[in-house]
Amino acid sequence: MKNSKAYRFLITMILLIPLSLSAQNKAIDKAATMMGASQVNITPEKPTLMAGYGARKTPHTSIHDELFASALYFTGEKTKILLITADLLGFSSPYVDELRKAISSKTGIPAENIMISAVHNHGGPATRISETDTLHTIDNYLLFLKEKLINLSVDASKKSVPVRMSISKGVCNMNINRRSVFADGSVGLGRNPDGFCDHDLVTAKFEDLNGKTLAVLVNWPCHGTVSGQDNYRITGDWPGAAARYIKEKAGKDVVVAITIGASGDINPIYGPGNSFKEIEAVGFHVANEAWKSAAGATMFPIIDLQAINAVMTLPGKKAGKDELPHTTYESGPDTEVRITLLKIGDLVLSGISGELMTEIGRDIKTRSPYAQTIMVTHCNGTTGYICTDKSFTEGGYEVCVTRLMPGAEKLIISKYSELIHSF
Repeated sequence: MKNSKAYRFLITMILLIPLSLSAQNKAIDKAATMMGASQVNITPEKPTLMAGYGARKTPHTSIHDELFASALYFTGEKTKILLITADLLGFSSPYVDELRKAISSKTGIPAENIMISAVHNHGGPATRISETDTLHTIDNYLLFLKEKLINLSVDASKKSVPVRMSISKGVCNMNINRRSVFADGSVGLGRNPDGFCDHDLVTAKFEDLNGKTLAVLVNWPCHGTVSGQDNYRITGDWPGAAARYIKEKAGKDVVVAITIGASGDINPIYGPGNSFKEIEAVGFHVANEAWKSAAGATMFPIIDLQAINAVMTLPGKKAGKDELPHTTYESGPDTEVRITLLKIGDLVLSGISGELMTEIGRDIKTRSPYAQTIMVTHCNGTTGYICTDKSFTEGGYEVCVTRLMPGAEKLIISKYSELIHSF
């Protein structure tokens, strides 16, 4: 008798399992954030001035590999946010303001919830972030680019489906501190294996509820400078190569968004030069590490979406006449530092409008209460180099050209800590 009751109970429980799983899936469906992902080719259609090196005075001669922009759109119960990444050097603040406003009017995403970032690629077209960019071809490209990015955003917003995400962390040693100490004690651009370098590579993978991969977001701190000033062929540098190799593993329709961490003083171990083999090498290793770390990561629903914006106006500095350290620096116009924070589940994207030195990025991440906090530089404008206070005592290229006075480091770290803790 007892055995008969136990048997009936077991059969009942087995029959209830599909109902339980169905209810669980419905709960996940209801709670899950929706995401849409899209990608567009932004390769210039006509020869235009290239970005990143003042020595290049004439337009590009050919295209080695195409450039792309990616959009990741997220919508929850109350919040909509958008991340755009592009294979470009950067965006001026006025251009970003105009673009965010236009995207907002087309999609309904609040302009302040839009993060527009560049991979700081030195092998792409100029985007007028420097007052020396005067060729009319730049204006033509910017008009072309604006239309592309608006349409990209609209497309992503129309593709939203419930998603899960995974977050994983790996290590890629293809980057190195570039503030080399020479025999005379001066600091200049080179390779410094003893200098601090953040090698963390963070990967977020997004899939629909059927397990299909929709998008991969990668964050790694490194300048896009494998390509040097002697190269006149359009290239996505290592970020473009990394995206291609990830697509080979994930699928050609998967959207790959590369973001750049705090790397104001970090270069790839190769370049700057004219070797596309070296560009491919760096991208290959970044992609391998990203995909390897993501392979065993656990998927979970995205419950929380938040966005915070802030603007810091800090004492400005004029560019120096040399790269030597000085006890005083000539004051310049106050400089705006833009901060954009996006929280996607357990992932915090800490955007900043400049080239942040790697130690500042490390300190911001370690002070965050969220283990998965990444820095996204060249975001929503162009502030220029943001240096550590220590670097001013050493001199070097970054210190010479920065538009910020010493003392910005502590103020910026403190502001990020305040904002991230407010989530």
